[in-house]
Amino acid sequence: MGEEELDDYESTLELALVQEYKAVVGMFDYAVETDRRFYLANSVELDVKSASSPVMIEVILNDAWVWDMYRSARFVPHVRVLTFRDVNVEKLPKEDLQP
Repeated sequence: MGEEELDDYESTLELALVQEYKAVVGMFDYAVETDRRFYLANSVELDVKSASSPVMIEVILNDAWVWDMYRSARFVPHVRVLTFRDVNVEKLPKEDLQP
């Protein structure tokens, strides 16, 4: 596979991911961004595991969707993330997401 074919393939995957995101975002209550992934979820729990530096954060997500164009299954029932970096959790406004 040449470089141009690979670029076309990745562009096609990314477009499909954006379209899937638009189709499913209304099903979820939270958007969660970590240093490695972006998730949509219906339940989010944060737990600070250590008060010393660096701080480790455990994020538990239930009923989630993962933004990752290389995954064959993006819907996951349970996700556990451990990170030493920032975590952003946003409550999604339902009225803005309805078609």
